[in-house]
Amino acid sequence: MSPEIKISSSTTGEGSIKVAFATNDTENIDAHFGSAKAFHVYTIMQEGYELASVIGIQSKDTDKTVALLEGIDIVYFVNIGPTAAAKIINKGIFPIKYKEVVSIEEELSKLQAMLGTNPPPFIKKIIEKKAA
Repeated sequence: MSPEIKISSSTTGEGSIKVAFATNDTENIDAHFGSAKAFHVYTIMQEGYELASVIGIQSKDTDKTVALLEGIDIVYFVNIGPTAAAKIINKGIFPIKYKEVVSIEEELSKLQAMLGTNPPPFIKKIIEKKAA
């Protein structure tokens, strides 16, 4: 079985961001980066968001996990080791750590609202970099 399940999409991607959520229960950001069972990847735009793919993690290999996240703009998790954090940052992925479990749906709504109003500088930078 392939580690990634892609979902077909009609999204053009302009002004959008790709975000991955480390999850063990498929509904919450509830996993450590290194022990997540999967990463649910969403494309988020001002108009909404959609599930782009589900990346299943089959082994606890940081390099393989980082490689599977190629093309992701932001990754969310509840914890991460310093080596893994350095590797994702070096790949141009912005890490966001939560201290407690948070609903993926709740975070998606926040991100969509942010894109529609005044996104923080790091998100503006991601969008500008993609447009260049």
